[in-house]
Amino acid sequence: MAQSIKKRVLIVHYSQSGQLNDVVRHFAQPLVDHANIEVTFEPIKPVEAFPFPWPFLRFFDTFPEAVYLDPPAIQASTLTGDEDFDLVILAYQVWFLSPSLPTTAFLQSATAAKLLHGKPVVTLIACRNMWLMAQEAVKTLLDELGAKLIGNVALVDEAGSAGSFLATPVWVLSGHKGPHLGGLIPKAGVAPEAMTACSRFGDRIIERIFSDAELDVTLLQGLGAVEVNEKLISSEKTAKRSFRIWGKLFRSLGPQGSLLRKPVILIYIVFLITFIITFIPLSVLLKAIFSPLTRRHTAAQKKYFGSPSGS
Repeated sequence: MAQSIKKRVLIVHYSQSGQLNDVVRHFAQPLVDHANIEVTFEPIKPVEAFPFPWPFLRFFDTFPEAVYLDPPAIQASTLTGDEDFDLVILAYQVWFLSPSLPTTAFLQSATAAKLLHGKPVVTLIACRNMWLMAQEAVKTLLDELGAKLIGNVALVDEAGSAGSFLATPVWVLSGHKGPHLGGLIPKAGVAPEAMTACSRFGDRIIERIFSDAELDVTLLQGLGAVEVNEKLISSEKTAKRSFRIWGKLFRSLGPQGSLLRKPVILIYIVFLITFIITFIPLSVLLKAIFSPLTRRHTAAQKKYFGSPSGS
């Protein structure tokens, strides 16, 4: 098919720290540069902006609503919902193993219901290293909209699982990526070279969007779009269940900012730290011990969470 035919791509995004905006820019640059592709950027704007860096107590007071996908108020979209796009790219952050609240709000909006119905969607994630449960929630929301998820790209912090355990909280609570303490706490965030390499996804989209074939789940396969860490699958599932139990308690005490929540937040923080330094290492150890017996199940889980882009 001749590339003289105009194609339209919508990129919906929300970035609290600004990192995801950089990822989106590199991802979309080949599309923006193409003469026959019209790219529309649609930033999600909460009515009440979420602060960055996070105030300590507000950070933890936000998790119940994030886990239960309670949508905050967002500003009216610049789009009517009647526009027709050939591809939609949804770029989002992960908050407490869930999509960020502004993303949740967009996906539950009337505009999204019109824009995304029947449309191919690629999700683009930038986060610490745990994104599986968040993507499961996004899959469900996209299914409810009648959208077709055809690809996923997940970029994770360069510090790795152990390093980002401290690096990411320090970053979101201080606003500084680091490194800190002479390198004892490594630099947080996605590596710049990983962001730059995102242009390969844009190149692939150009290659496929002008072909006669329909955009489908093969779009980003073979490009290393995601890497599923099988050691974290059970940890994410367990942590998500824990978040829901505690989140239910928090919500029963009142809305965000409620005085009744504050003492429980402090109790929860102690629980969370204890959980992270005890259960998660134990879970990883047990998984390693029993890995010969669960190899087939683990491979199936890794394939499932890696789809549609392939791990």
